[in-house]
Amino acid sequence: MLDTLKRPVRDLRISVTDRCNFRCSYCMPKEIFNREYEFLGRDLLLTFEEISRVAGILVERGVEKIRLTGGEPLLRVELEKLVEMLASLGDIDLTITTNGSLLERKAEVLAAAGLSRVTVSLDSLDDAVFRAMNDVDFPVTRVLDGIEAAAAAGLGPVKVNAVVKRGVNDHTLVEMARHFQGSGHILRFIEYMDVGATNGWRLDDVVPAAEIVQTINAALPCEPVKANYPGEVARRYRYVDGSGEFGVIASVTQPFCGSCTRLRLSAEGSLYTCLFATEGHDIRQLLRSEADDIAIGEFVDGVWNGRTDRYSEIRSSETRDLPKVEMSYIGG
Repeated sequence: MLDTLKRPVRDLRISVTDRCNFRCSYCMPKEIFNREYEFLGRDLLLTFEEISRVAGILVERGVEKIRLTGGEPLLRVELEKLVEMLASLGDIDLTITTNGSLLERKAEVLAAAGLSRVTVSLDSLDDAVFRAMNDVDFPVTRVLDGIEAAAAAGLGPVKVNAVVKRGVNDHTLVEMARHFQGSGHILRFIEYMDVGATNGWRLDDVVPAAEIVQTINAALPCEPVKANYPGEVARRYRYVDGSGEFGVIASVTQPFCGSCTRLRLSAEGSLYTCLFATEGHDIRQLLRSEADDIAIGEFVDGVWNGRTDRYSEIRSSETRDLPKVEMSYIGG
């Protein structure tokens, strides 16, 4: 499958829940996602069988990597059963992105089910900063324990993602780099993005990737490294002394739309062709009808073949005010 810009589909991101136990301001601010907020009912969520069916159809069309997201995916009951189902689809890279809060007790069962790797979101090692950013007073030590549990279970090297927001955690970058240097884990700094409509995004809050690299290099000399594969979103840097590497994801200042191969499946069964999409394509109604795999495959083909998205390349005053789906709804 190729879209209108000749981009193939290689990566499938599956949101298994719109719920999360954190309230990070850049994703699910507490002012919006409070006790009155109505999350999706269980009957609206895709079942594991439905998710696996869509994934299988997409693997046949070239998907090589599947990532489970949320919300917080480990809140989905018995997620390991879905992992086992997806792992049986073939030789795919099966990963999960989690806030790490439940990882210590789930790592072994996920590994046994066939999970390949884990990515953990951790925005700062400064406990006060981290508690403020997750806004539920969750301690950083428990996330670090989850990272080590994942590594011990064979789910490494663990990738650690840190969203950088100016004036909030940008003063802790070197501390993060020093901690993970030589650990075998791979730290990646992510520019604060204008996803959704509830996080109050401003360009002034973005710390450009070039500035992040300059800050790290001043304390820990580093040099650029070639991408691991075509379309890799992180720009890689290795420490000159050979003690490991880190990456930066510069979707604001250095867009990579031209090589984007990602398709997203939301928790209630809509396909999204861009993180900044204004609307999805409902596949749940097909899954819950008498449609066969051929019909569902033709629907998927139509969605991808008509794809024109390149939001980050054309980000402007014209796109800024368009309605966008919240990150917690379709994953990062």
